Amino acid sequence: MQNVPVFQSNAMMIDDRKIDGLIRDILAHLPEGMTQLKEDFRKNLKSAVQAGLARMDLVTREEFDVQAELLARTRALLDAMEKRLAALERALSGKDASR
Repeated sequence: MQNVPVFQSNAMMIDDRKIDGLIRDILAHLPEGMTQLKEDFRKNLKSAVQAGLARMDLVTREEFDVQAELLARTRALLDAMEKRLAALERALSGKDASR
């Protein structure tokens, strides 16, 4: 069985360009005459978005896929062990009945 990294709970780093793009889209809907307000709003919104995303403790798609694969392999091993245990229990109960 190959080694698969264990789940890590460090939050995924979100690309600042994506956050900046989201903020630009939001700011584009504010009235034009509010230049100073837009700049203050941009700074506060960026901090709020980054803090909110950090609290979500997101993982990358790659980390998720690794964990899903690990879970599937673990489930297959568990199923095989359950079948083996059931066969051993049947064999053992058969020996006890013949005594």
